[in-house]
Amino acid sequence: MKITLKDGSVKEYPGAMSVIDIARDISEGLARMACVGEVDGETVDLRTVLEKDCSLNILTARDTEGLAALRHSASHVMAQAVKRLYPSAKLAIGPSIADGFYYDIDFETPLVAEDMEKIEGEMKKIVKEALPIERFTLPREEAIALMKEKEEPYKVELIEDLPEGEEISFYKQGEFTDLCAGPHLMSTREIGKAYKLTSIAGAYWRGNEHNKMLTRIYATAFSKKEELEAYITMMEEAKKRDHRKLGRELGLFMMHDAGPGFPFFLPKGMVLKNTLLDYWREIHKKAGYVEIATPIILNRSLWETSGHWDHYKNNMYTTLIDEEDYAIKPMNCPGGILVYASEPRSYRDLPLRVGELGLVHRHEKSGQLHGLMRVRCFTQDDAHIFMMPEQIKDEIKGVAKLINDVYTLFGFQYHVELSTRPEDSMGSDEDWEMATEGLRSALDELGLDYVVNEGDGAFYGPKIDFHLVDAIGRTWQCGTIQLDFQLPQRFELEYVGADGEKHRPIMIHRVAFGSIERFIGILIEHFAGAFPTWLAPVQAKVLPISDKYMDYAKKVTGQLEEAGIRVELDTRSEKIGYKIREAQMQKIPYMLVVGQKEEEEQAVAVRSRFLGDEGQKDLKDFIASVKKEIETKEARKVEVNAGK
Repeated sequence: MKITLKDGSVKEYPGAMSVIDIARDISEGLARMACVGEVDGETVDLRTVLEKDCSLNILTARDTEGLAALRHSASHVMAQAVKRLYPSAKLAIGPSIADGFYYDIDFETPLVAEDMEKIEGEMKKIVKEALPIERFTLPREEAIALMKEKEEPYKVELIEDLPEGEEISFYKQGEFTDLCAGPHLMSTREIGKAYKLTSIAGAYWRGNEHNKMLTRIYATAFSKKEELEAYITMMEEAKKRDHRKLGRELGLFMMHDAGPGFPFFLPKGMVLKNTLLDYWREIHKKAGYVEIATPIILNRSLWETSGHWDHYKNNMYTTLIDEEDYAIKPMNCPGGILVYASEPRSYRDLPLRVGELGLVHRHEKSGQLHGLMRVRCFTQDDAHIFMMPEQIKDEIKGVAKLINDVYTLFGFQYHVELSTRPEDSMGSDEDWEMATEGLRSALDELGLDYVVNEGDGAFYGPKIDFHLVDAIGRTWQCGTIQLDFQLPQRFELEYVGADGEKHRPIMIHRVAFGSIERFIGILIEHFAGAFPTWLAPVQAKVLPISDKYMDYAKKVTGQLEEAGIRVELDTRSEKIGYKIREAQMQKIPYMLVVGQKEEEEQAVAVRSRFLGDEGQKDLKDFIASVKKEIETKEARKVEVNAGK
């Protein structure tokens, strides 16, 4: 038997060998660190026995799949601890996720904070017991009988929903057995000590709000304590930066029970939003885009033609008008297509770059709503580019440059993913291959590093996704470029080529911000509410030392307003220290203290969020410097108290 390793070397064995034994043969150190194996691209248990030639990669917790296996095993330990402490609890599902793992459990009485400590304590005992984790399979009826015997109705339901003939596997550790496809570590000891229960939430069984509400216990696990400590520190910082908390404190937006998932923007939030939209219009005009606006409600026939009625209807809000079905748009693209089709087009018109700041509505389950990050209505900064095949690469490069410019301005680093054809898709293999290769070759020519995300494209075409990294290391998917051969065909779009014949254009769907609302939420957390001056809803606040200097304070305020600087005047009869502290809490870039000396010298005493006390400055000089900072969208780097 020949085993080809990741480095290309080949190991030969006279007979069958388990993955863990091969790992030991390579290196005892590797065997100690190993979590799972990857055999011919499939992730498997270390206990898996190999019997024929194959490729093998030993994965540790440094690998995504290895860390996922460690966390999945930790979720089983947590479930075992729960069953020891609360025998009547019923288990649902417990997968690993991006930042850790969770388990949905049906408890007779609600959990409290002290319960989390008890569960962690019991987990510690189970890890110390070093219980072997063993896999076994059962026929369907025996599997159902086992879970009925253990009084686990959710597991029974899961088994009953599996296709006939599906292998039904279980994992056992000590007295605990769980329905699971795996893979898992070899024993509970290998989970180590770097795990922590983080929070409790409600979760409907199978995500359906008509089902019972279960308790979801969130947790995380790492291979090293230092990694866990770094994660906890990051989460504590994230709490300080929570956009829902800061949005309320800074008067940016609110949510209301009258419309769950439908955000209300407050006056300062509208200033922030409109400043972003002004910037969007500025860069798109320079890049050769025209702007349109299309209706929010369009009829069913249009959505059937676009494919949304068949592929996306569960997320769409519908209504009846004159006894005809209509839908509130979940996406802007069909409207943009109708604009393209509204008049004859020539090859001389292409590429046609059409932008739209369109309000879209999508039905999200109530349990998934989260501030501005997950809402039911949002403004999408869409653009649709109609082009000829030979223009694909240049247009993709242009979009990638624009997105890079946007993220660089806000100080985001990012990485790129190429997402390929999903199972639920439309169109021919040839079109998909051509579209995917078009994106791939553009990325290669740009010299952008990217990873391939198999099967995660849109139903009408492959896409490039931009995942930005914020100030505390979290990743957000915002920008996207989607290449589409399908909708131009379905809507029978045409242009007259240089040869005088009719041809079909190719279409790019793309966003830079994505959802404006979500991007604002990300910006709030990225900057901890301390926005760069050009973006801040209030750029300066004038603080008179006492009412005696109110007239001069009003004069300063007026001059700032005339210069286009967003300014507020604090007219309250409070002590100056109090006024300064409040302005700092509001994260205002500049606080201008005025008293007798400032009035005599036509100056302002400047306190900034960047350097603290900057001393007295001539009013005209201060205005000139701030105007320049705003116009150039400069981000002053040295900040104090930004995270408070």
